[in-house]
Amino acid sequence: MAEGLLRYMAGDRFEVFSAGSHPSHLHPASIIVMAELGIDISNHSADSIDEYLDKDIDIVISVCDNARQVCPVFPGDVKRIHWSIDDPFHGWGAEPGDLIPYRETRDTLKDQIESFINQELI
Repeated sequence: MAEGLLRYMAGDRFEVFSAGSHPSHLHPASIIVMAELGIDISNHSADSIDEYLDKDIDIVISVCDNARQVCPVFPGDVKRIHWSIDDPFHGWGAEPGDLIPYRETRDTLKDQIESFINQELI
């Protein structure tokens, strides 16, 4: 969700990559709640963070405490940002009740990303 939001909100101001410490497939609830904002993430992938260690990354944003703890050190002068956001995962359901924590996470991410964009573009 963070990748989709940042791409949408920042346009072409950043080259955005998304990876996880324990990548899996995209959760259907994530796809649904992002589509509610008109953002299609259905073609996004869940990549391993190791795939990006040699990509000359400038900024690394971790969005959950576990990711922060296991995030590798990127080479070079990398700005690290951490947002402690609860993982909405409670199983693979995508029924209406399952969407609530995903909406909350999406909205928290949206607020954090808006603040990040405003700070980076000052």
